[in-house]
Amino acid sequence: MKFSVYQVSHRGGRELNEDRLAYAYTQDAVLLLLADGMGGHPEGEQAAEIAVQTFRACFEAEARPVLADVEAFLTRTLDLANQAILDYARERCLPDQPRTTLVAALLQDNRLHRLHCGDSRLYWVRRGRMLARTRDHSWHERPGLARAGAMPLDRSVLFTCLGSSSPPIFELGQPVPLHEGDRLLLCSDGLWDMVDDAEIARLLDAGPLEQVVPGLAELALARAGQYGDNVSLLALEWRNSDGFPATLQLPVPFGQSPFHGADPAGPDAGLLVRELDDEELDRAIAEINESIRRRTEPPPS
Repeated sequence: MKFSVYQVSHRGGRELNEDRLAYAYTQDAVLLLLADGMGGHPEGEQAAEIAVQTFRACFEAEARPVLADVEAFLTRTLDLANQAILDYARERCLPDQPRTTLVAALLQDNRLHRLHCGDSRLYWVRRGRMLARTRDHSWHERPGLARAGAMPLDRSVLFTCLGSSSPPIFELGQPVPLHEGDRLLLCSDGLWDMVDDAEIARLLDAGPLEQVVPGLAELALARAGQYGDNVSLLALEWRNSDGFPATLQLPVPFGQSPFHGADPAGPDAGLLVRELDDEELDRAIAEINESIRRRTEPPPS
């Protein structure tokens, strides 16, 4: 197994960097993680930290050197991470639970497995062409789920995450084979809100990862300006040739499906999706409306 990986995370114009990213690997498997703590709730950075550390700890405990059942590992660990966030809030008597998105990619047997909850994204690029990306758990990207008059189609408003009182909705894609030179990008919305999909695919393949990943981050930061969001990227290039270094690790310290695009199997092929029932949908709508109210009401005088 041969790969190159590079990561970068910037605070942007925010007081805190609530993004967290991490990777772990054995000789036969590699796990990539990115979580974006959600504003409007307390300690989003802690929720993101708990999520990535739960996944990394479970991977390190179970990958010997491969996972027996990758899909079971991803879904079980998502539940553990969600429960760990709820436990954290309860133990500290927080007035509201910390919340976070999560996107994970797991590579084993030359295949990509992916899971996401929220709007942190995974892009799959081959020679500058986007093969697929995750679709956000937002009313903007899933307008068919919104009930008349219930929600504005704001691209930043999610209907699921880790840390909510409702069980997280997640999407798990069946494994797809990777080809020599394929590139994966996990990123927070601080990137994709400023740089469109076509630009991301083109620029991600424009040079070595240690050049293009910081370049993408700087482009997003420049466009967002002084009040921009956190921007975090974690990219991997997959190699099968013997001439490629086994691993090139260049981490930069810290300061959420249906795949679509040119996926030959179709946009919704091979996905395991946890859907909301009517009661959970009503509860999710109420939670989101309450979050919007908290964001928009004036502070007490």
